[in-house]
Order: sequence, then structure tokens, then C-alpha cells
Amino acid sequence: MIRIGLLGCGNIGHIIAKNQNGFSIIAVFDQIEGRADELAAASGALPFTDFNAFLSADFDIVVEAASVAAAQEYGERILLSGRDFVVMSVGALSDSGFCEMLVASAKEKGKKIYIPSGAVMGLDNIKVGQISGISTFLLRTTKSPKSLNIDAEKPMMIFSGKANECIRNYPKNTNVSEALTLAAGREVDVELWVDPEADRNTHEIFIEGEFGDAYIRVRNVPSPDNPATSYLAALSILSLLKNLDNPLVIGT
Repeated sequence: MIRIGLLGCGNIGHIIAKNQNGFSIIAVFDQIEGRADELAAASGALPFTDFNAFLSADFDIVVEAASVAAAQEYGERILLSGRDFVVMSVGALSDSGFCEMLVASAKEKGKKIYIPSGAVMGLDNIKVGQISGISTFLLRTTKSPKSLNIDAEKPMMIFSGKANECIRNYPKNTNVSEALTLAAGREVDVELWVDPEADRNTHEIFIEGEFGDAYIRVRNVPSPDNPATSYLAALSILSLLKNLDNPLVIGT
């Protein structure tokens, strides 16, 4: 059974702890002691607020469920400690220098960096963009104005441009665009919309190339205990962890 070290004890961490299937959480880390203790009690793990002590625990892989800042602060040390690394806050990899350094560290230690599918579907075959031409590649995200602290009485587009520009202007909306960019091996175009009638975050992916064309639309249900988090994103981590040891590999 895979032994997990969990980095981050928030909403997604609790969902992972409640669904240990094919893996076991050995240690949890959070800078806030009370949060680490609470999740440790719920998962049967050891709690840590000191990162070096956390890395001394006996586990195989670190699952980051904290933040872009945490992934960037601890990512290299995780890989150099000889552990694989699951990155939920994939927006951290929008920093090309950090991404290259992380990949180099993984190669040096013979380890893997795993990126869950997160709040969208279809990343598996979007990877054909790495070997085949793509002529259209667009992500259209629609959210409520409240979620972006914007006043709007009707649907309106507030951003149109490349993913890296969107990340600079709307840093809390980086994970999906960065996951698509990494999967395809080329930057995705982004449209960010607000709609006062939107009750869910919606991601629409338009892609066309030598393979044909595809349209993917995902309307995300919020996580039960944190409306800011997509429940699908949490479930995608559970799916990844459940299948890490499976000898039957499904999908590209």
C-alpha cells in the first residue's frame, strides 16, 4: 500500500483523509499546529509543523493540497528527499524557472511529479498536442462575479489573452490553464467570463488540430465544505492515488 505524506490540512486534505482507498496517510504537515493535529486525528497520521521533521517520517510520496506558495517553497526539497510529488496547485508550475528546476530535481533522483486532472476532463488526449499540430486551443472559464470580487449585472468577458497573462492578472485562476498548457506542450488561450446567474464554475475547452476537433464542458460542483474548491479537483487526486499501484494503466 502506498504511504502518503500530506502537505496541507485544509478542505482537500480532509477529503483525502476520509477516502483512504489503496493508500494510507502516514504523516500530515501544516504550519498551523491545530490544523495538523485535527487532520492527524481524523486520518490516524502523525502531525507535523516542522517540515524537516515531516520529511523524516516513513512515507513514499508527498501530496500537496495547500497552495501555490507551498508547492514552490517545498517542492524541490520533497523530490531531493527521494519522494514522488503530487502537485495539486499546478499554477506553481507557471513559473518556468521553477518548473524546470523541479523537473531537473525529479530526474536527478529518478522520481515523478504527478499533476492530477483537477477541475477539468480530457487532459489525457490533449497530450496529443505534444506530438501533433493544434490550430485552436481555448479555455473559456465562467464564474460568478462574487467569486472574483467584481460587480456585474450581466454576463461579460473580463479577460482575453494567453494563459500567462491571465495568471498575472487573476492569480487564483491558474490551475486549469496551467494543467492544459503542460498537457498540450503549448500555451492555451484563455477567456475569463463573469455571469451573475452562474451557480457553478464552468470550464469549456475548444481544441482543433490534425486529430480533428473536440469540445469539453465541465460545470463543477463546489466542494461540500469549501465553495472555493471544486469537488472534482479533490476527486481527481483520489483517483490518481488509488491507481498509482495498478498494473493496468488506462488513458494516454
